Amino acid sequence: MTTLTTAPLAPLLNGLFEEAATATSPAMSALSGDERMRLIGSKTEYLDLYGRLKDLWLPVSREAGTLLYMLARSRRARTIVEFGTSFGISTLHLAAALRDNGGGRLITSEFEPSKLVRARANLTAGGLIDLVEIREGDALETLSTDLPETIDLLFLDGAKALYRNILELVEDRLRPGALIVADNADLCPEYLARVRSPAAGYLSTPFEEDIELSMRT
Repeated sequence: MTTLTTAPLAPLLNGLFEEAATATSPAMSALSGDERMRLIGSKTEYLDLYGRLKDLWLPVSREAGTLLYMLARSRRARTIVEFGTSFGISTLHLAAALRDNGGGRLITSEFEPSKLVRARANLTAGGLIDLVEIREGDALETLSTDLPETIDLLFLDGAKALYRNILELVEDRLRPGALIVADNADLCPEYLARVRSPAAGYLSTPFEEDIELSMRT
């Protein structure tokens, strides 16, 4: 039995995944496929894009959430940084791992205020809010200062075009053996080029459908 598989977290997550599956975004539906991909790849218009996505949950899958929990547990993580809180589903999985590891600190960043309100409520309902520091604003600013001396796990699930930028912000804090999990990594070719380069100091491999799993060497 783990925090992830027992109350209050297990039934909470079931309800959140069900709610996420029914969410819609008229603003996003109005965009053409080409315009959507242009915005996803932009380093200057990501605030506009994710503002339009404020009604969508954009959660990890159930399988990816379980993977995050397992990786954090197996790494015995005590310090985790997350880029992209959204409504907090991935945050709940990571914080559950910290709880079962005996405690720790999870720093997560989200710029959409309405999502932060709900994420805080979800973390409180799951009994995990004490382990999480939510930073409101652009992650290029909020994750640029006051980080732990060492980071055990980095999860990237915010604006895809910024993955490499966020990695470079925290790179000097990643301990040897630290894990980096990037969801939808195929949408940021320059990030993949970085972590797959033999000279960059990582071992990296595609995992699941569109997750890139990397380790700091």
